[in-house]
Amino acid sequence: MTPDTTLLVIAKEPVPGRVKTRLTPPYTPEEAAELAAAALADTLDTVRAAPAYRRVLVLDGQPGPWLPSGIDVVPQGAGGLDERLAAAFAACTGPALLVGMDTPQITPSLLAPALAPDAWRDGDAWFGPAVDGGFWALGLATPRPELLRGVPMSRPDTGARQRARLVGAGLRVRDLPLLRDVDTATDADLVAAAAPGSRFAAALTRLTAASGSAAGGGR
Repeated sequence: MTPDTTLLVIAKEPVPGRVKTRLTPPYTPEEAAELAAAALADTLDTVRAAPAYRRVLVLDGQPGPWLPSGIDVVPQGAGGLDERLAAAFAACTGPALLVGMDTPQITPSLLAPALAPDAWRDGDAWFGPAVDGGFWALGLATPRPELLRGVPMSRPDTGARQRARLVGAGLRVRDLPLLRDVDTATDADLVAAAAPGSRFAAALTRLTAASGSAAGGGR
């Protein structure tokens, strides 16, 4: 059966000073950008391996060497994050599942319930909560941008408010597992441990080793 769900990834170009600023310190802006690029590459690898009608990177910035083939790129819309998320869904003509670039531990099997042929049979929305109170995934059987506009983002209650908005609109919401976003250095360590074979884990190991070597050489 041909998949009918569009898989969206919303992301920033991994430019030093513009991404993962909460990782600085202990990491430099260049190191934080390297970690962001690894996380994005892991995410896009998963997207390529997952069944989807179309795979779209909704990007703030320009594509780079981390972009694999098979991914369409469209620019993010203007406004706050709620408006940009809404615009991403508005551009879809059928079911859509959106994920971010901050959960490099995602796998095709983790996304499978929301991308299965019967994914929308018993629900109208999919919701993936994040440990920090936000959400890492949001799926809608029918694109309804108004369900995102006005939801306050980057707050401890963002996820609860977004899910409540879906339920309040009469949607049957099905949940994906709770995951941790990479925001802080502690998050980075925990996510790398959860996905030891990822590019993200390899990048973190490399940076940590380099930092340790530099510190040792300075003594």
